[in-house]
Amino acid sequence: MRVGHPEQDTTAIDSASRLLCGLARTASTTALRSALPDTLPWVTFLPTEDVGLLIGELMDAARRTVPRDDLTPIAVLLTQWRHTAEVHADPALYTALTQEPEGDLGPAPLPGESG
Repeated sequence: MRVGHPEQDTTAIDSASRLLCGLARTASTTALRSALPDTLPWVTFLPTEDVGLLIGELMDAARRTVPRDDLTPIAVLLTQWRHTAEVHADPALYTALTQEPEGDLGPAPLPGESG
């Protein structure tokens, strides 16, 4: 974004978000799903059902945040989903994060105690 034109940037982002939301609401999400990798290449690593969740969460975040001129929740959401895609892209990491640990992990410290 250019410095000094926040109103124009917000108007453009607001319009794009409303267009995206309208497309998702009135049309098949097939077009959205096929266009998403052009914008967010990492979505190709997400399971199909997760792409649908991403689209829904992105639409909700856009509706809530753009009118308030605070795009931070959208940035956080996209970062979280990108990290999820990174986990799916790495089979060893995926296994490590989704597998139950073996054996006893020892006592858990009480809240406030240093471990």
